[in-house]
Amino acid sequence: MTEALENEAEIGDLNKGIANNIFTIFIELSQNMMNYSKTKSQDCVDLKSQGLIVVGRNSNGSYYLHSQNIIDKQDRDKIEPVLQKIKKLNKDELKQTYRELRRSGKNTHGKGGGIGFYEIAKRCDAIDFEFKPINDEKYYFHFQVEVLNKQ
Repeated sequence: MTEALENEAEIGDLNKGIANNIFTIFIELSQNMMNYSKTKSQDCVDLKSQGLIVVGRNSNGSYYLHSQNIIDKQDRDKIEPVLQKIKKLNKDELKQTYRELRRSGKNTHGKGGGIGFYEIAKRCDAIDFEFKPINDEKYYFHFQVEVLNKQ
C-alpha cells in the first residue's frame, strides 16, 4: 500500500499529505476489520477476521476507500450511532470531539467503535455506510470514504 501511494505521488498529482491520509484511513479500516469481522471458518467452529478493502481513484481525481465485512448485530448496534453522529459533525466539531475523546481515554483504539472512526472522518471529505442484514445476528457492513485530491 505504501509503495503504491508513493508511486502515485511520484507519477501522478497526489501530494504527500493526501497520500498520508489515504494510508492512515487504510490502516484504520484494517484495524476495524480485525476487530469486528465475524466470518465462520470452513469447519464452522472458529471465527476469523475477513473482509475487503478497495482503494481507487474517481474520474474527478478524488480517491475512495471502500471496505466491507460481516459483523455481529451487537457490533452494529455500537458502530451505527457513532457513524451517524460523525456524519452530522462539521470539521471543527469533529476535531473538538476527537480531542475530547483522546483526553478522556474513552473509545480509544481498542475494540469499541470509537476513536478510529473519528480519525478516519478527520482525514476524509465524505463518509457513507450501510448495514445489510444477512440474518438476525449478522450484517454486511459497507463503509466508504472519499478523499479529495486538493492541490
